[in-house]
Amino acid sequence: MGNTQTEAVIHAYDRYVMNTYVRSPVVITKAKGSRVWDVEGREYLDLFPGWGVSGVGYNHPWVLQALRGQSRRIIHVSNNYYQPLQWRAAKKLVDASFDGKVFFTNSGAEAVETAVKLARRWGQGRYEIIAMERSFHGRTLAALSATGQAKHQQGFEPLVPGFVHVPFNDLEAVRRAITPKTCAILVEPIQGEGGVRVASDEFLRGLRELCDTHKLLLLMDEIQTGMGRTGRWFAYQHSGAQPDVLLLAKTLGGGFPIGAVIATRAIADTLTPGTHATTYGGNPMGCACILAVCEAVEAQQLLERVAMLSPSIFQRLAAIRQQVPMIQDIRGRGFMVGIELSQDGRPIVEACRAKGLLINCTQERILRLLPAMTITRAQLDRALSILEQVLQQAEP
Repeated sequence: MGNTQTEAVIHAYDRYVMNTYVRSPVVITKAKGSRVWDVEGREYLDLFPGWGVSGVGYNHPWVLQALRGQSRRIIHVSNNYYQPLQWRAAKKLVDASFDGKVFFTNSGAEAVETAVKLARRWGQGRYEIIAMERSFHGRTLAALSATGQAKHQQGFEPLVPGFVHVPFNDLEAVRRAITPKTCAILVEPIQGEGGVRVASDEFLRGLRELCDTHKLLLLMDEIQTGMGRTGRWFAYQHSGAQPDVLLLAKTLGGGFPIGAVIATRAIADTLTPGTHATTYGGNPMGCACILAVCEAVEAQQLLERVAMLSPSIFQRLAAIRQQVPMIQDIRGRGFMVGIELSQDGRPIVEACRAKGLLINCTQERILRLLPAMTITRAQLDRALSILEQVLQQAEP
């Protein structure tokens, strides 16, 4: 065994847990808001909380209250029966988005799988889905096949057929890819794993027009952008390009695993009894958490908070860029930020961690920040100061 508690846990992982993640040598034991503590008692400021899952902060008191209260009543109800929290959570999501119906899942990948099945069944023989290069939609097989990154697909062939990939933000390429077999277009309003690449409002509106013209479904993957991260409930609302199907997870449950698919009423009944199901999706615990997250977003005015604080993040990063030539680009929207570097960003992540700041690097050179919507201005300032110091010290 190792000499520290951290080393002991890492050794136990090596022996008993499948090695499918690149893990940082941090053993997190508790968290609150935007702060986490490791097993040795060290405190960190987390600007990438739970890969965006803790969008209202770790252990939000209203989410904890919902979990405690519901756990004393009933944890699981079979979807062969009715339960009040599921329709209430569905109505809350419909009220925040568009008139439709909801299918609850356990994860974002399962939401993608649901959307793929819905689109293909709705297509009545049309089965091709146009997706974007550099996209990321999950690790299950259809979601992986929809993903526009070959590195994630290697070794898992043959992939699910029927996905065509085109350049992101290239409306003409999408237009050329439409065939008599096409049933849907799948897009992230902001590509997260793809490097925090923002779809232009014109591109999203153009996709909506193409879908209307060719009678296709517009599937919007807002698993990472949804529930307020961009300053609106959903990122598509910035453009006005309403999807036919909206995919949600991550922040949706405030830390509890749950996902959702919202479909317009015109197509929601495409999936009928026996065509799709899930054992745990829409369980009372998850639905109670959805309601708590929605209450927090509304009562604490988190959408307004993101809209107010976001400009200062980009202004501060723009000022840092003037002093740090390795920064090639800064992009994003709301509390979803990408910083593209001219060199490998992973040593930057490690150096930040050593100074008590947790961030992420994607696509090797893009630092990614997804702060909780509840983060304080002082915490944001402190985080950006640490990042600035690390970047300046790493500058060649």
